Amino acid sequence: MKKSISDYFVPWLIPLKMYISDHIELAWKNPRLHRMMSNENPLPPSTKILKTINRYAKLANRYPDQGLIIRSKISRMNKLPGPENVVLGNGSSEIFDMIYRTFLTPGDQVIQQTPCFGIYKLRTEVLGGKIVSVPMIYKNKKLLYDAEGILKAITAKTKIITIANPNNPTGNFMEVKDYIRIAETGIPFVIDEAYIEYAGFGKSQVNLIKTFNNVIISRTLSKAYGLAGLRFGYLLADNIVAEKIAATLLPWNVGTISMWTALTALEDKAELKKRVNFNNAQIKYITENLKGIPGLVVFASFGNYILFDAGHVGKKGEDVIAFAQKKGIILRGDKPKYGSAGWFRVTIGTKQENKLFVKIIKEFFVKN
Repeated sequence: MKKSISDYFVPWLIPLKMYISDHIELAWKNPRLHRMMSNENPLPPSTKILKTINRYAKLANRYPDQGLIIRSKISRMNKLPGPENVVLGNGSSEIFDMIYRTFLTPGDQVIQQTPCFGIYKLRTEVLGGKIVSVPMIYKNKKLLYDAEGILKAITAKTKIITIANPNNPTGNFMEVKDYIRIAETGIPFVIDEAYIEYAGFGKSQVNLIKTFNNVIISRTLSKAYGLAGLRFGYLLADNIVAEKIAATLLPWNVGTISMWTALTALEDKAELKKRVNFNNAQIKYITENLKGIPGLVVFASFGNYILFDAGHVGKKGEDVIAFAQKKGIILRGDKPKYGSAGWFRVTIGTKQENKLFVKIIKEFFVKN
């Protein structure tokens, strides 16, 4: 009997579907809506960035090189020996794909804390692996990492542990001593530092690489640097580890325009400082203006987003999101957890957008 084409699919891919961000699709279809849902940077590219894009757009007919110049720059920034400690990716999403391909086989396990960035689960399942989630501890209106729970979740099948520093969507950091405890297991330990610039590189765990060759740091230029549309990320690791991970990358995975634009961004410290200062001031503005709403939990954030829980006053996050969308803003929600259905999140926008967001949230809690 002739087989169906589906009989040839890798078994663990059969239930999976293409990942589509509905909220991003909505934003592109309706540009009038304010994009306050995807942790994008609201500030447009600088003049320096635009000049670099234009310069290298004229060389778009040429293949890019392996990025030795920018890899060397990144290694110096992080006080690592050289470009052999750096691997470039098409955003940090591809970085995770490469890391997971390096270590995972079908049936292997990846430990993550939750709530967290969905890419960890997506890339694990594509490879036939199993995600093991350790919930954060909701205590005293804070979501705290459960390092002990992470260590207890380790089994013979554990191949990777992934922790965000700071975490998306909660915006906080795990204790340094707990990073060390996890690193000491020897299991490949991926630390996602997509938002590290907002708190400063002093909060990075990059120095652990010098002591533990199982530690891998991932970063992106999509957030503080504001280059989400150009897709540039990188990882930092022991040179032996980086070499093996690099063996999985597609040739020319990072384009010429993205590579040289990223270098321009990394070298422009004044522009980064301006963006970080703007973001952190707006985090403070929103927090100060909404923390007085009775029962609304406003989580302190070191990212470019703020998480809220309205469940303590019997409100649903999906209702807040629907109300905001009618008023012109797209927000992000989350499924019920910890006995609450009141979760929603905002991405820091322009000053005008942030004022509008504060106004809309206050209006919702007055009318509802």
